Amino acid sequence: MKLFGFQIGSDKDKPQQQFQDLKNKTFTLPQNEDGAVTVAGAGYYGTYVDLDGTFRNETQLITKYREMAIQPELETAIDEIVNETIVHEDDGQSVEINTDQTKLPENIKKRIQEEFEYVLKLLNFGNMGHEIFRRWYIDGRLFYHVVIDEANPDNGIIELKYIDPRRIRKIREIQKMKDPNTGIDVIRRQIEYYLYNEKGMIGAGTNLGSKIAPDSIVNVNSGIMDPKQTMVLSYLHKAIKPLNNLRMIEDATVIYRLSRAPERRIFYIDVGNMPTVKAEQYVRDIMVKYRNKLVYDSNTGEIKDDRKHLSMLEDFWLPRREGSKGTEISTLQGAMNLGELEDVKYFEKKLYKALGIPMSRLEQNQGFSLGRTTEITRDEIKFNKFIERLRNKFATLFDDIMRVQLVMKRVCTEEEWRDFKEDIWYDYKKDNNFDELKEAELLNVRIDTLTKLDPFVGKYYSIEWVRKNVLQQSDEDMEEINAQMENENAVIAQQQQQQAIAQQQADAQAQQDNMALQAQQQFQNAAVQNQIQKTFGNDEKEMVNKDHEANMMDKKIELEKLKTKKNPTPAKKTIKEARNLGLTYVGGNKYANTEGQVTHLAENGYLVELNKD
Repeated sequence: MKLFGFQIGSDKDKPQQQFQDLKNKTFTLPQNEDGAVTVAGAGYYGTYVDLDGTFRNETQLITKYREMAIQPELETAIDEIVNETIVHEDDGQSVEINTDQTKLPENIKKRIQEEFEYVLKLLNFGNMGHEIFRRWYIDGRLFYHVVIDEANPDNGIIELKYIDPRRIRKIREIQKMKDPNTGIDVIRRQIEYYLYNEKGMIGAGTNLGSKIAPDSIVNVNSGIMDPKQTMVLSYLHKAIKPLNNLRMIEDATVIYRLSRAPERRIFYIDVGNMPTVKAEQYVRDIMVKYRNKLVYDSNTGEIKDDRKHLSMLEDFWLPRREGSKGTEISTLQGAMNLGELEDVKYFEKKLYKALGIPMSRLEQNQGFSLGRTTEITRDEIKFNKFIERLRNKFATLFDDIMRVQLVMKRVCTEEEWRDFKEDIWYDYKKDNNFDELKEAELLNVRIDTLTKLDPFVGKYYSIEWVRKNVLQQSDEDMEEINAQMENENAVIAQQQQQQAIAQQQADAQAQQDNMALQAQQQFQNAAVQNQIQKTFGNDEKEMVNKDHEANMMDKKIELEKLKTKKNPTPAKKTIKEARNLGLTYVGGNKYANTEGQVTHLAENGYLVELNKD
């Protein structure tokens, strides 16, 4: 009889019902890290397993965990842990696979990335990530049935169906043989499978159920075992006692306050020399006479008379004999410490400490401070490390699913997966800014140290030593950074070369434009002089030359302004004064006499003589 489901490999390579020979002889039982029940096989094909007590206890324990999770205090704490572990954002998945440390070809890495995205879609992790992790955290275990098309196994996994952990358990049957040399019972063969019972593993006949092939089930547990190493425990297990203590102290506080809060009166009734029976009847009559017990029933709207009942919140009626004081009424004060909740707060803090959550996260009116790492408490650091452990443990679910998917899709063999799976990491998105702050502050410290060591680099310290010991760069980091710097330097050199060529072209164009402007100006001057020679006499020529000289001076000033864009155009008043004095404009707001000596300077529209103050 074969097991239900499938196993990776053929029946010839991996028989489904037969025991599998171990490579090495051993006399110790396998390490029970997966919570499997280890039993001795009843013969070579042994199938009977007595698991009533184990299943019953584990089922009740899982039910207890789920009842605890709905308590307000525990629900808030669980939400804090789940929200910190699984972070959903709009820009992608909450977890990604990292294959950078593997030595696989790029096409295989790409295939692994694609198959992991497909697995996340099968789990609907984008929408159900919180619920899946919460379910695992509360129950301490998570089971999925791997559904494939057995007619076309190359298509891989087509569905992942959740299984209630109270209905399934992993079984490990072993067979011992005597060593012929020593006579010691050694374990040589074992077989693993899952036992599933639709009705659950409670009561008689829990050993009955369907046997499921191990490759058809993927599971992940908390990794926490009971002292006997027979049962998987949840992360909530250590919170059972603090939660019970908190509930009891709260109930005791309520009862105490209800019983001691009101003030009550003590009636001392003088019974004289009455016999005991008559004295008791007399006190009872007086109590009924003066007691008003008409109450309103909010459910029925009726008024009831509860005189026949005596509750603990009512007054006291006591008889008093002749010779003592007469009838007396006194008041019994209520409790005065009703506002103290120190005992309740103590057990509440103890509950949160059992779950590893900082109290600052659960206290009201506590704002979020994004400060330096030195301002972060030790509890926050411990909590951050605890979240990382939860992520690493939960990631074994992805390992188990990816193993089946990659082998089915013929991306790799099962042996190859075992070889490189340790180099595969799962990157969770983080909402906690502690890591970012820590890295930034560490980088600042390293940069400060590097600045102080810079004068000694090349004298007492090598560059490689500084990069390894101060900047904490590995050989891979240095190789990657060097390659990046070479590429960046090549790009910068190319950009500088392009800028230099562009500047040369601009300078050449400006020079050409200047030469063309000078040539045009000379041509215009020659044309004007020729026109003067043809039209006017000597006196008129001189006047025209002066006017033309003034006009050309204006044009020269405009040209100088275009070239330098610094010197403002002199005012017309200044130009007229210079012309009357026989001065010539030589550029730079300077004017020279007929001998070519600069004698005046134009400033703010006024002509200033240089040899005078």
